[in-house]
Amino acid sequence: MMRWVGFGCRLVTGGIFLFACLDKLQKPGAFAAAIDHYHLVPYALLHPMAHGLPILELIVGLALVFGVLRRGAAMLAAVLTVIFIVAIASALVRGLDISCGCFHTDGGHAVGITLLLRDFGLLVLCLPPLFFRDAGPELSHLRKMAAGSNG
Repeated sequence: MMRWVGFGCRLVTGGIFLFACLDKLQKPGAFAAAIDHYHLVPYALLHPMAHGLPILELIVGLALVFGVLRRGAAMLAAVLTVIFIVAIASALVRGLDISCGCFHTDGGHAVGITLLLRDFGLLVLCLPPLFFRDAGPELSHLRKMAAGSNG
C-alpha cells in the first residue's frame, strides 16, 4: 500500500513541478519581474534565477515522474517548496499585495494564506517519495518490463 502512496505522491508532485515550469520557461522576463516583486533577490540574480529555476523545476518534475534519482528529486522538490513557503510567508508578513508567479507569470494566484497552505500540502506530497524505500516503478523497471515483453 505504501508503495502506491509513494508512487501517487511522486506523480502528483512531479506533475505539479512540470506544470509550474511551463509558463516560466516561455516568459523568463515576466518571471524575473514576478521574482522581483518579492524584494528578496538582488537585481543581478533576477535573470539567472528566472532562467535557472524553471529548468530545475523541469528536471525535478521529470525525475519524479520517471522515478530517476527519485529520492534526490524529492529532496530538491522539498527544498524548493520550503523556499517558496519562506518567500510567501515573507511577503505576507511585509503586507505585499503581489501575484505568486507560481504557475502563471501574468497574474495568477495572489500571495495569501491559501497559497501558503497549498505549498504546505505540496511539501507533504514531497515526503513519501523521499522517505519510502519503494515509491513505485522507476524508469529502469519500465525498461525491464518492456524488454521482457519484446524478448
